[in-house]
Amino acid sequence: MLAILRRELSAYFNSAIGYIVMAVFYFFSGMYFYLYCLYYGSSNLTPVFSNMFMIILFLIPIITMKSFSEEKRQKTDQALLTAPVSLFEVVMGKFLSAFILYACCVAIFIVYAIVISFFTTPQWAVILCTILGMLLLGGSLIAIDIFISALTESQVIAAIISIAAGLFIYMIDSLANITQSTFLTGILSKVSFNNNFMNFTYGILNLSNFVFFVSVIAIFVFLTIRVFEKKRWS
Repeated sequence: MLAILRRELSAYFNSAIGYIVMAVFYFFSGMYFYLYCLYYGSSNLTPVFSNMFMIILFLIPIITMKSFSEEKRQKTDQALLTAPVSLFEVVMGKFLSAFILYACCVAIFIVYAIVISFFTTPQWAVILCTILGMLLLGGSLIAIDIFISALTESQVIAAIISIAAGLFIYMIDSLANITQSTFLTGILSKVSFNNNFMNFTYGILNLSNFVFFVSVIAIFVFLTIRVFEKKRWS
């Protein structure tokens, strides 16, 4: 798994993808940080975190689009299937490499909190709780998008479907508001990524929100493994 992890991380930073993703993330987070914190003299980072939700939905497909689709296009997935490592290690190596790149992006919020500390006392409990929420949110989206990448040979198709899935996830709250069924509204509210994430931005560390994101990661990592198990035995 470590060999795959190192190879994937090297691929991100030996190409422009890693640097472009980080630059875009830093640009938008920095812009929101200036507009909501520095401009108004506020120490509240919650609006910055909230506005980054949509940016994350578009950036993660760029990180994950080549995870398995490129392997399938170049036929190197056969080498992975016959390598002396388990499919779990292969998938987790891909997942962790994407997650580490994403975590490097999220780490910028520590810098913002340190900047705020020069002027006032930051709400460290809220900031650290929100960073945990962003990592869990990102991990869930990465797991979903890696699964999508495993289904196609085209990076472009993987990216488009992943963005579409992200937009659907973003629209779950709107669907919950317009549905006439109380039962369906309750279900949509429970599976809303935004609802589960927003609790973290208020400094609320709720076990159900934590379990939700971890469950999404586990389910889609499992489904990705099943895709390649089916191919290995077919």
